[in-house]
Formats: sequence, C-alpha cells, structure tokens
Amino acid sequence: MGSRAPHVLVDTTPAKTIVVYRNGDQFYVGRKFVLSRRRVATFEGLLDQLNEQVAVPFGVRRLFTPTRGRPVRELDALQAGGKYVAAGCEAFKKLDYIHIVPRKPAKMRKLKEIKPVVHCNINVPSRWQTVHRLSRQINVFTNGRLFIPPVKIIIPKFSLTEWNCVLATIGEKVFPLGGVRKLFTMNGHLLDDSKDLQDNHFYVAAGLETFKHFPYWKCPRVPGDVQQKYTDIEKYSRRKKKEDPKAKDPQKHDSSPPKAQDSVFYAKEERKKPKAEPLMRSGADGDVYKAQTPSGETQGAPEVKEDLDMTVEVPEDQKPAETAKELRATSLVLKATGISQEPRQE
Repeated sequence: MGSRAPHVLVDTTPAKTIVVYRNGDQFYVGRKFVLSRRRVATFEGLLDQLNEQVAVPFGVRRLFTPTRGRPVRELDALQAGGKYVAAGCEAFKKLDYIHIVPRKPAKMRKLKEIKPVVHCNINVPSRWQTVHRLSRQINVFTNGRLFIPPVKIIIPKFSLTEWNCVLATIGEKVFPLGGVRKLFTMNGHLLDDSKDLQDNHFYVAAGLETFKHFPYWKCPRVPGDVQQKYTDIEKYSRRKKKEDPKAKDPQKHDSSPPKAQDSVFYAKEERKKPKAEPLMRSGADGDVYKAQTPSGETQGAPEVKEDLDMTVEVPEDQKPAETAKELRATSLVLKATGISQEPRQE
C-alpha cells in the first residue's frame, strides 16, 4: 500500500504588514494593516477592509504604488512592509508619500491674564478670577443624619454662576427628604450665594424641612482644627444663653433711655384724671322717677321741692308690708260689725 500525503487544512502563508496612504493628502501619515489569509481571502475583501479604516471620497476602489503610481490588482502582488496609496475613482496624484512626517502640535501660547488695577502694594486677585474661573470642592452632610459620612463634591466653575445649579449639582450625590433645597453651615447659617462657599469646607444639605441642630463637626472625617472651631462656637453660645436671663432681670418695661423720652415719637404716659364725685340722691332711695346723673340742660336750674300733701298711687305689689297688714285688719273689723265693703246701689 502506498502512503498518502497528509491533507493540510490550515493555510501557512505568513501575514503581511503594509502601510496605506491617502491619495493626494500630504498630511496623512499612513496607516498600518496586517493582512492574513484567514481574514482577507480576496482582493475585494482587502478593499472593503481599507474602506472601513481609511476615509477616501466615494470609497477605496484602487491601490497604487507610492513612487510611480502603478496599480495593484492582486493580493500576491503586495509585498511585506510595502507602502501603497489608496484611491477612489480619481487618478493617482504624485506626492512624496514615503517622507510624510507627522506634524508636531503647535505650542499653545500662554494667555496673559488681565490683572486688576492695584493702587497699593497688596496683591489682590480680581473678583472675576476668584469667582468664575475656579471650581469649588466641598464636603456635604445630610440634614439630621449623623451616621451618613459627608460626601465630597466638586462644583465646576460654570455652575457657580447660578445658585440653583449649585444645589442641583449637590443633589446628584446627596439625597435629603424632598431633594436639596437649602444649604447650611454646620452651625445652622443659611447660604444663598455661591460666593460664600469655601474650598474644602463642610456644609449641610436640607430639603423643605428646617435645619436640625446636631454636632456634625464631631464626625471623624472632619479635620481637627475645624472641630475645635465649632466646639468653641458652641461653648460661647451656651455661655451667652446662660448670661442673658440674668441681664434681663434688672431691666423693667417702664425704663427707657432719657433720649428716647425726649423724642417726639416716644409715647408719654397719660396723666390719670381725677374720678368724678358721685352725685347725691335728693329723693328717696330707689326712686325710679329721680335722675341719678343730671343732664347739661338742667345744671344751674333751681330745684322744685315736692308737695308733702300730694298723694301718689302706688301699685299693690310695690306697697310696703305694713300697709298690707293694716288693710287686712280693717277688713276683718268690717266683717265683724256686719258692714259690707261693697258700694251702695242708689
């Protein structure tokens, strides 16, 4: 039996590396391509691969040699390490493709900053430079949550122009109830402008709720000098609250500075008017026909005394008890004598 030669299934043709330039482009440095039989089997496949990597008007249709411009139409005609020019439907353009060198990036000129006019020896930066050209790096707590450590937030310079943009940037990493609507210092001072923000400082973000006074500065991430500063502020405020009630005791509401008393706008105390003496009743006590307070028309007029012989009829329910007893006694006497009280009929 004769021996058969082993059938080779794998193509052992070595891969080729070529450099491709763009037709007529004197600034295109060139692009390297590795040609393998496994990936590129035909010349049309090579053109498709070049069309994806090299931007040529109307697509890559032809390949030329860089010096003489001879067209290349087969894969076997490509040499390892060779250089070629990719072109579309246009003709070959002669250029020194081999000696195209990448250009060095031009050096950026340093922009001279406009310095403010200084009339003294103190070098003060301009307000535009400090506010609008520098970003802020701050640390933010969540209102009322001591167990959540502060979050480090970098606020870009273009967000510092509007306070709402600053709150929105903080709201991307801090989540209080209702979103970030307010920003406080650690002792409860409300901020409303980006100019008050300081680098590497600590703040408290809150929503619609009020500020909750907690010792945020006791967090281990807060530096020691900041902790000491807020501890001293807290001690001073407690001492002031203890001294205020003692100072308010000797003060009275009636006391006022002498200058305020002389002022036109100071309301002086009104003098008390003497009480009017009660008028003495001229008639009997409880008399409904006697005026207790005389009117202005009757002042100065002579008083007319009542006639003692004049009889006044008084209703039965208003007569004194003694009169009722006398009438009862007279009626009994008349009954005993047989005299009737009824009037005679003529």
